[in-house]
Amino acid sequence: MAETNDKPASNEAPIEQQLYAIRQKIQPRAVHGVFANWRIAMVLLTQALYYGLPWLTWDNRQAVLFDLAARKFYIFGLVFWPQDFIYLTGLLILSALALFLFTAVAGRLWCGYACPQTVYTEVFMWVENWIEGDHIARKKLDASPWNAAKLRKRGAKHFVWFAIALWTGFTFVGYFTPIRALAAEVASLSLGPWESFWILFYAFATWGNAGFMREQVCKYMCPYARFQSVMFDSDTLTVTYDSSRGEPRGPRGKKVDYKAAGLGTCVDCGVCVQVCPTGIDIRNGLQYECIGCAACIDGCDQIMDKMGYPRGLIRYTTENVVKGKYPDSGIVKHILRPRTIIYTLLLTLISGAFVYSLATRVPLRVDVVRDRVSLSKETDEGMIENVYRLQLINKDAQAHHYTVSAHGIEGLQAVSASGEGVSITAAPLETVDVPVSLIADPANLKGRSIEVTFSVQATDDPRIRDDVTTKFFNR
Repeated sequence: MAETNDKPASNEAPIEQQLYAIRQKIQPRAVHGVFANWRIAMVLLTQALYYGLPWLTWDNRQAVLFDLAARKFYIFGLVFWPQDFIYLTGLLILSALALFLFTAVAGRLWCGYACPQTVYTEVFMWVENWIEGDHIARKKLDASPWNAAKLRKRGAKHFVWFAIALWTGFTFVGYFTPIRALAAEVASLSLGPWESFWILFYAFATWGNAGFMREQVCKYMCPYARFQSVMFDSDTLTVTYDSSRGEPRGPRGKKVDYKAAGLGTCVDCGVCVQVCPTGIDIRNGLQYECIGCAACIDGCDQIMDKMGYPRGLIRYTTENVVKGKYPDSGIVKHILRPRTIIYTLLLTLISGAFVYSLATRVPLRVDVVRDRVSLSKETDEGMIENVYRLQLINKDAQAHHYTVSAHGIEGLQAVSASGEGVSITAAPLETVDVPVSLIADPANLKGRSIEVTFSVQATDDPRIRDDVTTKFFNR
């Protein structure tokens, strides 16, 4: 049998393939226009909300505070408890549906205008442009050797960056610890270890993500970039280069008749690449790295204006428009399609149910725990007694007085430890534990285990009532 030799020939060089592309630092060019103004407006709006909300007061307390230690979550006039987890679930569902709807209609609007990674990268780039200069000056600074001027500029930039990052981390912790008390602790250098850790951790994450990683987060760490395509269809508005207008591309003078020269309107200036924060060329088609910021639209429109060409070579449009299935004027009509209608209906229904649930929410929660020592016992009078512990949570911002009754067995009595009727007074946002006994005549007990219901009613407000079902055990 002949032997085969699978070894490569001696003159064949081994093939090396990199599993990760080495990052080329991107210094995006500043751009002005309609979409740049929208991004600025969204940065200012989101940061005004983020930095401002913890400082607002409501009823002599912080308006928005997630007090994990006390297990109370304040959002203006509403107070939520761990038992209200269903509202967080509803909020997450609404957020997901809104993301699906916005993506189906106009692509990555969240990524381009409101995502924290985009917002803080934009802020950090403003600082960088202010201290180090425009994109050309920054590239020259990157290539220059270290000297006093470079050290001074880089030092100033990172000082401002980290100051912003520290304030961001401080504000983040201020949502979980009363921010005024936190500020006093910072001023007196008496911060606790956990507050210090989370301020520094969040600051370091902001500084690293917005200052160094930037587009790497969007390209490699964010899962949305990978699954966004399943939410797109041929009628989704995306940032698109119209090759039918732009090709063949090529440089030319402003006075040249490009049609006579056999050229399209793309002058191959590269501005669309220079302004892109992720460094892609939108002329190569839609790519997962595109965050939909529309900087390339503003940049291209500026060039079209200078050349005297119509705007819109790069624009928000749909795949079907580019294919000629309908004109740009038909985009609005095609927004309403089965996918977006279903998302809108679901979003409307769940939003309505969410708001109705909040509006009719009863500020009272009662939990019943049975006595663990014995299921039941016989009293001196020959009655059957079961002992329970009622945990009552007054979720309201005012005190209430409650009465407790029980039903489910004929003649069933609810009595306190003193043998009298049960009445409870709870201060605002207070949790009260009360032992309660249920006493029944054995002649009225039908079976070994009988379902009974505790009813807790506020005496000063008939709308505040909670019914809890439990078991009464016969001997």
